[in-house]
Amino acid sequence: MTRLHPHRAFWVVTATFVMVLFASAAPSPLYPVYQQLWGFSAFTLTGVFAIYVVFMLVSLLTVGSLSDHIGRRPVLAAALVLLIVSMILFVAADNVGVLMAARALQGLATGAAMGTLTATVVDLQPTPRLGSAITGAAPAIGLAGGVAMAGLFVQYAPAPRFLIYEVILALFAVLLIALLLVPETSERVGFTSRRHLVTTLAPQVRLPAGVRRAFLAAVPALVATWSLGGLYLSLGSSVVARVFGVENHAEAGVLLFVFFASAAVTSLLITSRSAATKLAFGYPALAGGAVISLAGVLGSTLPLYVIGSVIAGSGFAATFLGALDTISAVTPAQQRGQVFSSVFVASYLAFSLPAVVAGIVVSHIGLRETVIGYVAYVLILAVVGALTTAGMRRRATRDSRSPSTVPSASDPAISVRR
Repeated sequence: MTRLHPHRAFWVVTATFVMVLFASAAPSPLYPVYQQLWGFSAFTLTGVFAIYVVFMLVSLLTVGSLSDHIGRRPVLAAALVLLIVSMILFVAADNVGVLMAARALQGLATGAAMGTLTATVVDLQPTPRLGSAITGAAPAIGLAGGVAMAGLFVQYAPAPRFLIYEVILALFAVLLIALLLVPETSERVGFTSRRHLVTTLAPQVRLPAGVRRAFLAAVPALVATWSLGGLYLSLGSSVVARVFGVENHAEAGVLLFVFFASAAVTSLLITSRSAATKLAFGYPALAGGAVISLAGVLGSTLPLYVIGSVIAGSGFAATFLGALDTISAVTPAQQRGQVFSSVFVASYLAFSLPAVVAGIVVSHIGLRETVIGYVAYVLILAVVGALTTAGMRRRATRDSRSPSTVPSASDPAISVRR
């Protein structure tokens, strides 16, 4: 079978990356429809959100590094098949149990795909600049498109509860066929023993020794950015409806779209900058945008909320990209699947756990108070991340200025013949 040129294969993988995130966000605007149709509680709705995340994290923790052993294409193909089955379940759902089963299967498939997709993008990138732009922009574009398109379908399309999933299913089928033409980018090293296989699939976060320092330094950036993204996707629709009185699902989708669209545009514009520059811009924008959005919520001022969303989305992209570039720079090619899966474990824990907590406490302390606490949490993380980055930069500068050690006589470079 003739394989695609690596440049064309890169865009097939990019499209798959975007669609996986598109599909993950698409059910969000439909939750009020399900809730009205089947009459379940807000707590059950939180459970629907949580089950997706739990199964995705289980998948990331178990099969996240599998593509480093058996190749990228088999893992991506299996993930797409599972996503197609989950779309069939969404179409067939007639009660909350089937809905939760669909979300669980979607989470399992998304977890298997995310780290592998990121690794494959880096494997196939025509240039590091373009690869960096895609790894930063694809999640934002996918989430933005899923929320906005599903909102439009809910408001204006016939049978929106089915049509959005049927469209996604068809696109996944096309991508699965295209994937057959994508060249393999990872050597299939397999497993040395059954114990090696079991150890690889055991739930754990594994990082190569040379990556750990960069990864730990990037954790505040990963947690701050994805926590803020979780705020917009979990409480954003409630804020838009209850604070600003926007009842049109399409308009609500567009308002949520603003944050992620700003992130996508920023990813494309800032990609040529260094990781340090991205973080230097990203942290203040992330914090400042969150504060401005909060001011809009507290003052019930929609334009201020939108401006804050644009700034915060820009900060989301720059901060996440800076953290990802820092980690990618020290990651060996043969361990990219493992490392990027760990990145998304941290990211999606940050994306989901605060959102689940917020969904539980909002009925006890109120929406505005919950948003205040959530934004304060993001601000603390942004400050910690900025201080960590500044400390690492000072340490790197100090190390570069320190005199080099004098080599010993045993050094091969200066050894003399006896």
